Amino acid sequence: MRSKTILWPTDFSETASHALQYAIEMANLYDVGIRIVHVVDQPFGDENYMVLAVTPEELAKNMEEIAAQKMHSLLAGLNTAMPIETVIRRGDAATEIVAEANSGDIGMVVIASHGRTGLAHFLHENVAESVANQARCPVLVVK
Repeated sequence: MRSKTILWPTDFSETASHALQYAIEMANLYDVGIRIVHVVDQPFGDENYMVLAVTPEELAKNMEEIAAQKMHSLLAGLNTAMPIETVIRRGDAATEIVAEANSGDIGMVVIASHGRTGLAHFLHENVAESVANQARCPVLVVK
């Protein structure tokens, strides 16, 4: 772990930004880089319903472009000399983050938890919990 990259998944929320501080701290401690990953949901639609004015593929590309702009703004705000990679993936957030974590060059995942409890916990997929259960490297879940 001490020589491998820290993975920080983000949805660009305030909670995720809080976890970034921990990722930076860990990366500085071990003198490694950070890989930032954002997952864009794969939109779906049926052309027969005419609900979307654009195709799901066009919508996904638009979402990726917006994510790239947010990623660029985020990087501009970071004042660090450590190596930082950015990745934008498309698909299910938990699945894509776990795939990135298990790619072989990740030493630790630092991920934010939105802290849902009760009914909200059961109604929404808990990405942080899925990553913690399926990743082969250590996972730090930040509240």
